[in-house]
Amino acid sequence: QVQLVESGGGLVQPGESLTLSCAVSGRSSSISSVAWYRQAPGNQRELVATISRGGSANYLHAVEGRFFASRDDAKNTAYLQMNSLEPADTGVYYCKLLGIPWGQGTQVTVSR
Repeated sequence: QVQLVESGGGLVQPGESLTLSCAVSGRSSSISSVAWYRQAPGNQRELVATISRGGSANYLHAVEGRFFASRDDAKNTAYLQMNSLEPADTGVYYCKLLGIPWGQGTQVTVSR
């Protein structure tokens, strides 16, 4: 069964960085476009970034210049590097690929 496993979240202070990973297990073919979402308490899940099979990335305006999506197809893994984190970035972060169920997400908390 193909699964998404997110990791790398944690508790950080404003201005610090985290890098999230999204591993696709149980799949031998190369991964397609990857989307990163986040969901803050009481809010709807919002799209934060996407990265295409060719490596083109797009970002939510609020994270442009601070977040960077990348991928390592040899490892079937995608990454989201998050710099200059702000309290508004707090939430559960998920990756999503077409046709694969949502994973459990990874919690990111930005607080003093």
